[in-house]
Amino acid sequence: MSIELGHFSLILAFAIAAVSALGGLVLWQRGDRLAMVLRQASVLQFVLVAVAFLALVQAFVVSDFSLALAANNSHSLKPLIFKISGVWGNHEGSMVLWILILVLFGALVAAFGRRLPSDLSNLVLGTQSLLTAAFAGFTLFTSNPFERLTQPPLEGADLNPVLQDIGLAIHPPLLYAGYVGFSICFSFAIAALVSGRIDQAWARWVRPWTMLSWIFLTLGIAMGSYWAYYELGWGGWWFWDPVENASFMPWLAGTALLHSALVMEKRNALKIWTVFLSIITFSLSLLGTFLVRSGILTSVHTFASDPTRGLVILSMLAILIGGAFLLFALRSSSLRQGGLFAPISREGALILNNLFLATAVGAVLVGTLYPLVLDALTGTTISVGAPFFNLTFGALMAPLLLVLPFGPLLPWKRADLVAAGQRLIGMAALAIFLTILISALGGVSISLAPLGLLLGFWVTFGALAEVIERARIGRIPARESLRRLIGLPRSIWSTALGHLGLGLTVLGVVSVSAWETEIVTTLNPGESTELSGYIIAFDSFDQVAGPNYVADTGRFTVTAPGGRTAQLDAERRTYVASGMPTTEAAIQSYGLSQLYLQLGEPLDDTHVIRVWHKPYILLIWLGALVMAGAGVLSLTDRRLRVGAPQPSRKAVPKAAE
Repeated sequence: MSIELGHFSLILAFAIAAVSALGGLVLWQRGDRLAMVLRQASVLQFVLVAVAFLALVQAFVVSDFSLALAANNSHSLKPLIFKISGVWGNHEGSMVLWILILVLFGALVAAFGRRLPSDLSNLVLGTQSLLTAAFAGFTLFTSNPFERLTQPPLEGADLNPVLQDIGLAIHPPLLYAGYVGFSICFSFAIAALVSGRIDQAWARWVRPWTMLSWIFLTLGIAMGSYWAYYELGWGGWWFWDPVENASFMPWLAGTALLHSALVMEKRNALKIWTVFLSIITFSLSLLGTFLVRSGILTSVHTFASDPTRGLVILSMLAILIGGAFLLFALRSSSLRQGGLFAPISREGALILNNLFLATAVGAVLVGTLYPLVLDALTGTTISVGAPFFNLTFGALMAPLLLVLPFGPLLPWKRADLVAAGQRLIGMAALAIFLTILISALGGVSISLAPLGLLLGFWVTFGALAEVIERARIGRIPARESLRRLIGLPRSIWSTALGHLGLGLTVLGVVSVSAWETEIVTTLNPGESTELSGYIIAFDSFDQVAGPNYVADTGRFTVTAPGGRTAQLDAERRTYVASGMPTTEAAIQSYGLSQLYLQLGEPLDDTHVIRVWHKPYILLIWLGALVMAGAGVLSLTDRRLRVGAPQPSRKAVPKAAE
């Protein structure tokens, strides 16, 4: 009965969304009464989709294999957490999760956007309902998650073993929250183009939603990266996989949108560019949806799907994205430009930031789509791999990292570049000193590693320059400096922490790329090997039974250079239901570095052992956490969290007629 209730709830949500979209986009000038109705409809859509989603969760938890989705993606022996995560570990269930997050963001706008002008609110909620109707309709008519089986099996087919991991229980919801969150920016952009209301208040309404989505996407990408690192057994954290690129492109565009919206909010400039970025960021999120579900890619990240569904998604994208860009082309010429500023200014620095980020998006997009387009048009199969992306992306990011510390030190409208440079001399000297010291002590096998270290230290230390400057550290008594630090606006701290996190990630990438060591050997129990001063002793080999798998487990004792010992278990699991094997690497952290050990397949009477030493690799994910934390801190700043003052009775003039 709960399955039918969930199915009916999703159908009802689809109908309400369709009607709301029609009302919001056609009758948007009807004022406060329509705004109240659309807010209530948005909340109701969320309640209905939540009922549908919970119906799927309940079927997976109780192992109701009369539901085809549960029969194909679950098993009664699975741990509870993986039964629940199995709901979105497939195409149909993940679409329901996507719609749930979509209507959640719409409900949040309805709840917290009461200060929005009624016409803008109607257009935003109408556009959001249009997206909900499109994806709910796609799910119901091509990917029905509530399909019943007339003869249910006694046991389910189980979920793909590599997805039965806590990382994959967390990664998709975070990633989808980032993807779908940018739909709010898209809806605001459509509303602005239709109504002509594009001003500083509009930027203040958009920026918190952009920041929230960017935080979730940052965490989702970081979680997916770490999952690939420890679960797939390859010892790598980024492979420039097309689906990885599909999540990275919206992140780059969203980062540019954050900075562009800041210029618009502070100086009422870059209006057209900010609206364009709002559209393109969500468009890239939709592109990722197409790539994952179209069947044109073969990847552990994709859902096996009927190509017909891919054509339907492609048609949806053509209508939604094409319609948005058509509206942009028709309306952008009528929008007034904002304030003027000198090239050397904070606005100029942020524009330069956008230039490099937008170009990086284009480079990744070309490298991702070119092989697919070439194959479709000519049948020629080529591979665009890490060498291309590392070269092009690295060449674009290096100058961006070089100028990054200057931005926060430049005043608005007009600035003195020499004065800003003088305040960064100490940071530059410290970065150069540490780079020379580390390169001399550690040895460098990659010629570009010192440059990467220098840029990483430069961004890390430069991020603190504005904080040090404002607190006048070293120039006034320590007590007074501390008082100034405590009194700094949260926006200053969030900017510093965001750039600091990026610098830490760069340092982690460079360190592990330059100084990673690896050994592949064969060992029997009782034997040992050595890598980078670590002694790895193979203690024993046993078979262990898990809840829904059996595992060949190798037990190892690792002795660090300082004498510290640690016990590690590396496994090769075989899942009972599917018979599929997986590799569970053993990982031991030593500060910010890690020793990574993989148990390979038996070779005659011995076992293949692969060991990596990955220096300072945790800086990669620590930097991502710091960046996300900076975003959270920014949202707590009341000046950025509150959208706009209470509207007065006086009519608000439109930006253009």
